[in-house]
Amino acid sequence: MVPEPDDQALKAKHRTMWASGDYPTMVETFLLPLGPRLVAAAGIEAGARVLDVAAGTGNASLPAAAAGAEVTASDLTPELLEAGRRRAEEAGLQLEWVEADAEHLPFADASFDVVMSSIGVMFAPHHQAAADELVRVCAPGGTVALLSWTPEGMLGALFRTMKPFAAPPPPGAQPPPLWGSEAHLAELFGERVRFHALERETLEITAFAQPRDYAVHFQANYGPTIAARANAAREGRAEEFDAALDAFCDEWDRGSGGRARFEKEYLIAVGTRTA
Repeated sequence: MVPEPDDQALKAKHRTMWASGDYPTMVETFLLPLGPRLVAAAGIEAGARVLDVAAGTGNASLPAAAAGAEVTASDLTPELLEAGRRRAEEAGLQLEWVEADAEHLPFADASFDVVMSSIGVMFAPHHQAAADELVRVCAPGGTVALLSWTPEGMLGALFRTMKPFAAPPPPGAQPPPLWGSEAHLAELFGERVRFHALERETLEITAFAQPRDYAVHFQANYGPTIAARANAAREGRAEEFDAALDAFCDEWDRGSGGRARFEKEYLIAVGTRTA
């Protein structure tokens, strides 16, 4: 199905947002543990046909390939895929890299044994459309595996902090952290996926000396934060945005002894596509 012009324009905007800043640096700084955790939870083995949706730089794709799976890494943003290709080459891993919209995947029905996404598909604006595509391309009896930030956790709080400064969302768009809600997943997938694992875990972040260094890092590297601050600046509220982000970092800091420490909650959901 070809996306409507309005949807194409929205996805072009998303593509630009994720290409801004330096998301690959964020991955290397503190996100690396997430990909291997999802691959382990999904039980990926050699020979499995695996699709990583909204794969970014391949944080889950690469460990899946290292396990011997036949991996296709798809993402909306070519710049992230290129960074992933470089990582794969450095690691001596073979993967297929495909530019793709999570809401309109260019793959045949039931093409993959495992369909997964690590903090990726949750950022597709239309949740039901993305969930329907995950199910469609997964073979009956295959595995759907998701790792998503939770609404109650630190990422959910960050999006609530940025919301008053961001441009209004397009019609029908839903907040990304909803994917980290067990109830929301039940609504999206219904009886089509039987989840046998729903586990909340925490990523500990100790990469920053001071709490507000985290804010500086996000302002420089994270597309959604860059976009929200740019909108705040257009409205003459940049200083207010900066103060809100600093206060957010102070509130969520769990460190002691002069070094920042953050705890970022995520949900791992692993299920079987019913026939």
